[in-house]
Amino acid sequence: MSINPVKDRLAAGGVAFGTLVSMPSPQLVQLVAAAGFDWVLIDLEHGAISVETAQAMIAASAVGRCVPLVRVAWTVPWLAKPLLDGGALGVVWPMVRSAAEAREAVAACRYAPSGDRGWGPFYAPARWGMTPFEYTGAANDAVLVAVLIEHVDAVAAIDEILAVPGIDVAVIAPFDLSVSLGRPGAFDDPAFVAAVERAERAIHASSAALGGVAPTPERARDLIGRGYRLVMCAYDVLIVDRALRGFLDAARG
Repeated sequence: MSINPVKDRLAAGGVAFGTLVSMPSPQLVQLVAAAGFDWVLIDLEHGAISVETAQAMIAASAVGRCVPLVRVAWTVPWLAKPLLDGGALGVVWPMVRSAAEAREAVAACRYAPSGDRGWGPFYAPARWGMTPFEYTGAANDAVLVAVLIEHVDAVAAIDEILAVPGIDVAVIAPFDLSVSLGRPGAFDDPAFVAAVERAERAIHASSAALGGVAPTPERARDLIGRGYRLVMCAYDVLIVDRALRGFLDAARG
C-alpha cells in the first residue's frame, strides 16, 4: 500500500503543489494542509525550527492529505534521521554538488539493503496508521528524496548526480544558484539562464521529476508549462507579508 500520494502523483505524471514553512508553527502547517496543498516543506535550513517543533509540525499535517517533507540544514545524513522517524515522508537535501553527496542523501533515506538508515521509527508508524514493521516495509518506497540544484558545481555535475539511483526529484533553486554564479538575483542574466536551461534539459532526460519555486501563481503556471511537476508556491514569509500589506493597503483605501 502506498502511503505517499505525492510520489504516486509524480509517478503518474501529475503536478504536486506545496509551499515552504520556515516559521516554527504547527498551527501554520495545519492551515496549509487544510487549504489543500499536496505537500508542505518544513524548513530546518533557514527556519528557526528545532527537531521537537519539526515533529509537531509533521503531526499537524495530518488534518488533510498533505505530505510532510523536511529540508535539513546541510547534506549531512544523520540530520534526517529524527525527522524521518517523526513521520516525514520526504527529505530535501540542500547544496548537493556531486554524485557522492547524492548517494549519501539517498542512503540516509533507505533502510538496508538499499541504504544506511538506522531503525527506530517510534512515531512515524502512528502518523501513517501502521505498525512499526509495516512502516519499515513501506518506507523505502514511500520516502521521497529530493536534491537541490543550487550551485554552479551542481550544474556542472548534473548528469552524474542524476545517474544516482533513488533520486525522486531534482529542484532548481534559483536564488542560491544566482548567488553561486556571482549574479545574485539577476534571473535574466545569460549565464543564469544558460545554467537553468542546462539543468532543466538534464532533469527532463532523467528519471527524476523537475521541481521549482514559483513566487506568484503566474510563475507557477509558467513552470508547469515547462514541465515542472513539484511546484513550490512561494513560502510562508512571502505569503504572509503580501497578505498583511495587501489587507492594510486595501483598508486604508
